[in-house]
Amino acid sequence: MNKPPRKRNKATSASSSDDTPPDNQDLEENPATATITVTAVEVTELTEEEQSDRLHLERKVERAFFEAGKALAQLRDRRLYRSTHKTFDDVLFRQVWLQSFPFLPAS
Repeated sequence: MNKPPRKRNKATSASSSDDTPPDNQDLEENPATATITVTAVEVTELTEEEQSDRLHLERKVERAFFEAGKALAQLRDRRLYRSTHKTFDDVLFRQVWLQSFPFLPAS
């Protein structure tokens, strides 16, 4: 049976409840202090033409996924992968790798 880990005394975190740095440390030197500048960006609404383009392109993507699903079903159901892969899972694994890492050679 494993023993529970022993408790160790930890050094006090720099981000303690007292937000003032020690006397010998400036705010610029305190690693627990950060200044973040955020720039607001105005996002304009899509024009009617842009909305139409977006919907058209989204439908094209949906259709491509649908067609890919139909093709994969045919490969699986007819076992058309059997000359190159042992299982359908191998086909899917290869497709995922090729699409995730296109720089790898297709063996």
